[in-house]
Amino acid sequence: MRAPYNARMTPLSNPNPLTPLSNDPRYPTGKLTFDPDVTPDKRRAWIDAIRTTPARLRAAVSGLTEQQLETPYRDGGWTIRQVVHHVPESHANAWIRFKLAMTEDSPTIKLYNEDAWVKLPDVPRAPIESSLTLLDALHQRWVALLEAMTDADFRRPLTHPERGQITLDTMLQIYAWHGPHHIGHVEIVRRG
Repeated sequence: MRAPYNARMTPLSNPNPLTPLSNDPRYPTGKLTFDPDVTPDKRRAWIDAIRTTPARLRAAVSGLTEQQLETPYRDGGWTIRQVVHHVPESHANAWIRFKLAMTEDSPTIKLYNEDAWVKLPDVPRAPIESSLTLLDALHQRWVALLEAMTDADFRRPLTHPERGQITLDTMLQIYAWHGPHHIGHVEIVRRG
């Protein structure tokens, strides 16, 4: 049996991300489900979710106090500062994985310990603006790639060390909701 891609990830199925689908703070927008019926319209919607993530994250953290940035979204969870720095780190890995899959035959991706990354010494020191700016630029490039991809490109596989082969269509769905998932964590702290 293959391990789940990432237990924290959830679907982009909540039309209003300010209204939680779940009372479980780990999954403010619900748990991940994949849509096997991929259509051009659905792809466009997923790409749009990736396109809008930087602005939505920026709006979610706007006006938060230092105390709120240092607040975990749940007991044992990451602080909002850690969440904000995590999103561009995760999405940079995803962008590179897309490029690898577009230029190699089923490349095996390298996993990384995201929990260890958010505990590295740059995270408490770096202003969140640095990660918000990084996310803006990264998503401009990523969306340019996504919008230029063909149906065949989205069917290209990569090899996940724990899950086996997955397509770029699957990766698109994962990251279309990954941003809203973490925006939901910010909203938990904002609502207090």
